[in-house]
Amino acid sequence: MIFEGQPAVVGHRGFGAGQPDGYRENSVESFLAAARHGVRWVELDARRSSDGELVLWHDPVTADGQLIAGRTAAELAVAGIAALADVLAVLPAGVGVNIDVKTTMKDATDPPAQRTHALIAAALHHYQGTRPFLISSFDPSLPAYLKDHSQLTGGEALGLITDERYPAAPAISAAANLGLEAVCLPTDALPVRPAQPGPGRLSAEELLRHAHAAGLEVLTWSPDPADAVLLAQAGVDAVCVNDIPGVEAALRRAELPAVTDQRPEILRPAGA
Repeated sequence: MIFEGQPAVVGHRGFGAGQPDGYRENSVESFLAAARHGVRWVELDARRSSDGELVLWHDPVTADGQLIAGRTAAELAVAGIAALADVLAVLPAGVGVNIDVKTTMKDATDPPAQRTHALIAAALHHYQGTRPFLISSFDPSLPAYLKDHSQLTGGEALGLITDERYPAAPAISAAANLGLEAVCLPTDALPVRPAQPGPGRLSAEELLRHAHAAGLEVLTWSPDPADAVLLAQAGVDAVCVNDIPGVEAALRRAELPAVTDQRPEILRPAGA
């Protein structure tokens, strides 16, 4: 089992995408804010720098338009872009990390040891056993590579991410047939309010039932509080959200308590 409770609340890019409450997404401060609030999981975006470090940034370019893959980790740090190692060094040990791996065109042609796939595999080896990990990507070759080239210990899970243009049914099939443990679907792919139910249009409950029958856990991104409640009632395993306090309050009102209330020990510092 990856996620405990129904659903697990996952902090999207830390305390939320953008800059909620002044915490910029994918920053050390944002992840620590999410941990202080009590979430048991956070999601982050990992890319490779030009010198082979894993750094945290959603887009392929910096705020001033420079390619992340064309800058060193030190140059990116000057621009305020943190390294994965910086976050894992200070994030409380009980907080699981969903790493959304962003591959690059260079991963098609660079020497294998320099590709994002190999860097993630090395990071997993280095951090194995330190906390729960879910490694997911829009690039299906990434989790497939990790299955073949990593010695996963059971504390790491692999998932496929799809976007709004990719229907949930084939995404579930793809993740299952790749031998993965999770599928990460956008909220719109799980219709909790179908406009016109009809032949071939599966509800969120039906899609989730099929995913669970295939042995998959389902994380959805990024529902608002109202949709998070409907998805929880439909049986989703995790919600990756931008409004942590709002979602948790909505789940409590619906008598679906946020699982952050159940594990105070997650505030233990990493390595304690």
